[in-house]
Amino acid sequence: MAHPDGLRFGELRALCALTDGNLSRHLDVLREARLIEMWKGFERRRPQTLVRLTPEGRRRFTAYLEELERVVREALPKATRVQGRARPLPPGWQPA
Repeated sequence: MAHPDGLRFGELRALCALTDGNLSRHLDVLREARLIEMWKGFERRRPQTLVRLTPEGRRRFTAYLEELERVVREALPKATRVQGRARPLPPGWQPA
């Protein structure tokens, strides 16, 4: 989302801290769902893969962020009201 022109496979792999195979599988699933598009090309005679969000991918990611913001807005007031544990732990429990 922060890179509207897309990212090369290697850049995306580094940002996600994934292996080549793991990232490839994730990208296959996203491409099948039409959330990303992939372009093949060359830079200095080296093969490159460029990955970009599709308009649908951008729309769905924005909707996800809006839902996440709603969850946080609802949880934050409740989280700040509770001090410590809501109830004691059963006998026999100790800090790990």
